[in-house]
Amino acid sequence: MTGEIVLETRNLSQHFGGVVAVDRVNFTLWDAELRCLIGPNGAGKSTFFKCLTGQLSPTEGDVVIRDFHAGGREPHEVARLGVGIKTQVPNVFDGLSVEENVWLAARRWQGAKRAKVLTDETLERLVLGDIRNDLVGVLAHGQRQWVELGMVVAAEPWLVLLDEPTAGMTQEEVLRTADLIKEINQTATMIVVEHDMQFIRMIANQVTVFHEGRILIEDTMDAVARDQRVRDVYLGHRQQ
Repeated sequence: MTGEIVLETRNLSQHFGGVVAVDRVNFTLWDAELRCLIGPNGAGKSTFFKCLTGQLSPTEGDVVIRDFHAGGREPHEVARLGVGIKTQVPNVFDGLSVEENVWLAARRWQGAKRAKVLTDETLERLVLGDIRNDLVGVLAHGQRQWVELGMVVAAEPWLVLLDEPTAGMTQEEVLRTADLIKEINQTATMIVVEHDMQFIRMIANQVTVFHEGRILIEDTMDAVARDQRVRDVYLGHRQQ
């Protein structure tokens, strides 16, 4: 690929006692990409994600985000670089409305006036206007996930990292989430960690496949789906 490298890992490793969850991974992400990380359970993709976001401090190696050495930094330090992070469990305020949740996310980085503008823009962009006054605590699971996506977007990140954004969603919710992610990618570089291959097909151009803590293959979605090694370790006997 051509353009600017905005994130890379250098010999990144994460050990838990004698278990090597991530094993000397060298990974490169380019500006404006939407990269999907996939792999079977235990492949190391979620651990790798946590090293990128500051949730885990790598045992060895480094994470470099636009020349900033982020390995071992705290999540809030990574976020200050302009990185939006969504983990598997929605991090929302149940007792507040959708609009209030999004506003708080925007207000963390902006003045009150700009935060209001960003809130309105985000609610429109992610089509959350119909539920803007609803308490988040009464929303369906998929809607809660979309609210957190809105909270990420409202902070105007240039890089967005999502960990299994469709977990627990209905098929209809998955389809809408695919559209939302493609919309967010219009203004932000993205990494999406997922295990749902059908969802990956909806959004992915380039895919990185993890297996046993290492990168097995990096290629287009079509090439990955045809690769026999991927079928053996990830797809198993599922029909393609």
